[in-house]
Amino acid sequence: CLLVHNTPNDVKFIMIDPKRVELTPFNSIPHLAVPVIVDINKALGTLRWLNQEMDKRYQKLATAGARNIEDYNRSRQGEEKVPYLILIVDELADLMMAGFDEVEHILCRLAQLARATGIHLIVATQRPSVDVVTGLIKANFPTRISFAVTSQVDSRTILDMGGAEKLLGRGDMLYMPTEAAKPKRLQGCYVSDAETERLVYFWGSQRREEAAQLKVEELVSSPTFGRVGGYPKDPLLETAKQLAREYKHISTSFLQRKLHIGYPRAARIME
Repeated sequence: CLLVHNTPNDVKFIMIDPKRVELTPFNSIPHLAVPVIVDINKALGTLRWLNQEMDKRYQKLATAGARNIEDYNRSRQGEEKVPYLILIVDELADLMMAGFDEVEHILCRLAQLARATGIHLIVATQRPSVDVVTGLIKANFPTRISFAVTSQVDSRTILDMGGAEKLLGRGDMLYMPTEAAKPKRLQGCYVSDAETERLVYFWGSQRREEAAQLKVEELVSSPTFGRVGGYPKDPLLETAKQLAREYKHISTSFLQRKLHIGYPRAARIME
């Protein structure tokens, strides 16, 4: 819907697809600020860039005396306009395994502050456990959608109530808008691969206007500090080392029990 109703000058997409197969068909559309990102380290770099881009946009708004992106763009034409940015993350669990604290912090900051600057987030996961959809992330994403899940626990993780475990599948979903006290049951539409290919072909065949380029790569390739083996240093790492000295053999499940953490975080500490 966003692709059909907006030109590349109006909306730019940043797509993160760790599975490499879901979003890569969109690589040829002119709306992309950067080609679909499949590398986890580049994805983390892109989140940092987006965080800085939000701060730069707030500085622009303050200089122009505008409250939000609509006010800023109202009196501007062509390249002077600031495009909307839509971040789409296909699998949050992979990002959380790569950099739990950093990803959680950046996503929450963007969710809290970025809407006025025209930056919006669409975050999805197939594993709605509490170490992926944390309480902090859930508190900052008031609009949620749940398709059919296997248990009431998963439903509560997403919607704070049961019900999603009773859905029928095939697009049957519960939609929780910001202002609603309880979710609405809706039917999601099915978009076939053929329809996606036609839409991508349509935009790929259009004469491309030269839109202002977003220099995402500047921060994607920048070095990172305070990291161990490519991952952020976990604050529980020293405690885990102390346990390793006290006990001859430790495992991921052992760290889960002793440190009261989820499996992905315990697995990162073990690595």
